[in-house]
Amino acid sequence: MARDKGLEELLNDELADEHGITQKAMFGGWAWLFNGNLLCGARHDGMLVRLGKGQYGWALHVPSIVPMMSGSRHMDGWVRAAPEAYGDDALRRKLIDAALVFARSLRAK
Repeated sequence: MARDKGLEELLNDELADEHGITQKAMFGGWAWLFNGNLLCGARHDGMLVRLGKGQYGWALHVPSIVPMMSGSRHMDGWVRAAPEAYGDDALRRKLIDAALVFARSLRAK
């Protein structure tokens, strides 16, 4: 799958000052981890964001944000934001901040 270098650059910029961030190839794109726990990702079809089970309902009310699917399987706690959503600086930051809150609640790996 083709990677989205522009989205990867946006996420790198957003996460540049966060300690505990690592990166790796995943999901057919690129993923960012916080203390070893998946945080978000960039793929050709959008920005993947881990908000946590039961904590992502608010995001699904935003146009261009849908539940993340892996094949035909719903990935509970994850959303996929289309360019119309992650292209909005304030919304992208809100998604990342919510993902960081969830990731900080997890034990480091």
